[in-house]
Amino acid sequence: MQDIVPVRSTAQIAGHPIHPMLVPIPIACFIGALLTDIVYLVSAEIMWADFSAWLLLVGVVFGVLAAIAGLTDFLGNRLVRAQTPAWPHLIGNAVVLILAIINALIHTRDAWTSVWPWGLVLSVLTVLILPVTGWLGWAMVYRHGVGVAR
Repeated sequence: MQDIVPVRSTAQIAGHPIHPMLVPIPIACFIGALLTDIVYLVSAEIMWADFSAWLLLVGVVFGVLAAIAGLTDFLGNRLVRAQTPAWPHLIGNAVVLILAIINALIHTRDAWTSVWPWGLVLSVLTVLILPVTGWLGWAMVYRHGVGVAR
């Protein structure tokens, strides 16, 4: 087994990388939006469509912040860019963020048309991509030592 040479994070606070601190928020919000979309379709309670819209908004805001921190790490250190999972992780998360932004815009419409069909489709696509990009991010930290303290 080879030794992992740690690659310091460029975007950090007191030695702690910012990107992994922020990513759980949009992940939870996008999964929550899918769940509230499903509950709205089953119950027709407008409150659930409103929850989806708010979850998407918070997810997009924190997703953009996480993307800025991640992009800072990506562009700020050539050793990060050299890691095999770096590019697919970046592209996959960019796709997730674009889908979520479009979904948030769709969720500004009235409840039924905000969820069915395109709101639900975009929520499902977003949540299906997240495990792939999460796995790639995990590989960058645990297999390649990105953002790991010495």
